[in-house]
Amino acid sequence: MNKILKFTLLAYVGANLLNFSFGNDNFFNKGLELYKNKKFEDARFMFERSIVFNPKDSKSYLYLAKIYNVEKNQKKEEKNLEATLLIEPDNEEAILMTMKIALEKSNYSKVKELSKTFVKVCIKLCDENKGVLETLSNIEPKNNES
Repeated sequence: MNKILKFTLLAYVGANLLNFSFGNDNFFNKGLELYKNKKFEDARFMFERSIVFNPKDSKSYLYLAKIYNVEKNQKKEEKNLEATLLIEPDNEEAILMTMKIALEKSNYSKVKELSKTFVKVCIKLCDENKGVLETLSNIEPKNNES
């Protein structure tokens, strides 16, 4: 009888652990699907649920930042980009998005600093850095002349 109870308890705990670990992926994947279909409010909810189950899910923070970018909520976008970079400092997409925000805010020293990091970690978006630096070089001289 005691063995049956232990086995049942072990099976119950095991099933719940599996459900918990697969639940997080399901929330992220569902959120990603909703994001691609431009259902941003529903996607945001799914990414937030994913973070509840796994607070170190950098992908969910990144997609929340993308949603806030579309919604023009720069404060929340920055907050989620910071979280992404705390968890995954070499996330090139998050670095690039942060560079663009710094450029909009005329924080040129931050753009240059992030650009140095970006060059070290870029794999897919390397050409984007050139565009940001070109924009920076076009803007900086104008500010020095004023």
